[in-house]
Amino acid sequence: MSLTIQDTALGRLEAEGRLLNSVLKAPTHKPGRFGFRGDIALKFQAKMADEARPPELTSDQVIAVAHQGETHLAFMAGFLLSFESIALLAEVLGDALSAKGKYFLFVDNIDISKKYEVDYGGATFYVLPIDESTVYNELLQLLYIEKNELKKLDTAGKTDAVADKALAFSQHFAKLSYEEGVKTMGPVRNIYENRPV
Repeated sequence: MSLTIQDTALGRLEAEGRLLNSVLKAPTHKPGRFGFRGDIALKFQAKMADEARPPELTSDQVIAVAHQGETHLAFMAGFLLSFESIALLAEVLGDALSAKGKYFLFVDNIDISKKYEVDYGGATFYVLPIDESTVYNELLQLLYIEKNELKKLDTAGKTDAVADKALAFSQHFAKLSYEEGVKTMGPVRNIYENRPV
């Protein structure tokens, strides 16, 4: 029997219509592992009649894997515009989060020189600044993965390589409470500013 998304912790998010713009939504090369790369909708806009509107808030550039028979996401990384959105993300993921999982959030409005561990929703999030780059590139740097090592791999293979390294990640950063983080975060950037309309 082939693995489907419904066999994993990603199934509920898919059923709720939260997994968007996916470049990968399929079993990876590791038996029993399902991978997702894309965006997760955190907050939907009110629907007008039949018009499908883009979500009000998303976590972008998400890379996640879930294993068959496990109720939580084993690994997830994503981008958040604001530190404050960690609460919403944890709420949306709910029981798909676990103290056993490895979760990395690259947040736009925290001090560029700081890295934190934030306990929230029964899980620990590694909260890192994003340095004008992509979540994928930041992860490769953080996990000491050479881009060349991944060149010949397809998207599922690259996802496996990153997930394997992430699952073995054991570094520790300064502990920060969610409340403290919200107090000290910088202003939220308007990503639509300076863009031609």
